[in-house]
Amino acid sequence: MDSKRTLSRVMEAPMAMEGEGVPIRRAFPSHEFSQLDPFLLFDHFGGVVLKPGEAKGFPDHPHRGFETVTYMLSGEFEHRDSFGHHGVLTGGDVQWMTAGSGLVHSETPARSMVENGGRLEGFQIWVNLPARDKMKAPRYQELSGAHIPTARSADGLVEVKVIAGSALGVKGGVETHIPIEYLHIRLQAGATFTQALPATLNAMAYVFEGAVSVEARKVPQFHVGEIATNGDSVTFTASEPAELLLLAAQPIKEPVARYGPFVMNTAAELQQAFDDYRQGKMGTISFAH
Repeated sequence: MDSKRTLSRVMEAPMAMEGEGVPIRRAFPSHEFSQLDPFLLFDHFGGVVLKPGEAKGFPDHPHRGFETVTYMLSGEFEHRDSFGHHGVLTGGDVQWMTAGSGLVHSETPARSMVENGGRLEGFQIWVNLPARDKMKAPRYQELSGAHIPTARSADGLVEVKVIAGSALGVKGGVETHIPIEYLHIRLQAGATFTQALPATLNAMAYVFEGAVSVEARKVPQFHVGEIATNGDSVTFTASEPAELLLLAAQPIKEPVARYGPFVMNTAAELQQAFDDYRQGKMGTISFAH
């Protein structure tokens, strides 16, 4: 018998600054909400129109032991890393980076963005890796916005971009180490959308336009709703146009040793990550073309 999942809590994502001065709303980690296994961090960055010269980014920094997932709504971000990978993410694009054994990378506004300004907005989440995958070689999966599978409801009131997982019979294009759902859901006024979501998956919804309700409990704009594990589906309703991200995944249920840009299982592994970085074992970024 189908049973609906409810919300266990609703919290605002407070404003903060990251990198060289990029405005963000951080849903977690926070004092109230440390993580949602396997999700370690959720940032909604930008959401602002920048004047020429105002665009800022995230200079060279290392990662090991997890994945970073960047989803651009608007603007252009340039990416470089210590393995020689270089690319530009534009509105609608997704980069799913498995840091694995470690790398150094930078995320900075593209030159056109710095020179001309414009709207910058997107999301970055961190996804933990199981112990067995933490030291795998780094890997990228990059999807252009035009190639992200999109599903639509029969009544035309719901559109879902399926980054990972599946919705309305459409499958996402990203391979994941554990079962993950990453959906960008657009609801028109009066829309209702139900997503199958087994109780074994941890899940959350972040609303960035309008507001939605889950079993009569409202999630306003810029709020995150943690979805209780008390059913096997979740239903969103909207009385106004709304957009949200739905994240769900199988929890890893392993110890987390975390500090700064490294996420391992033990303090010793964490120390080793810092030692390897200081000794240059994660490489450096070359800006030669």
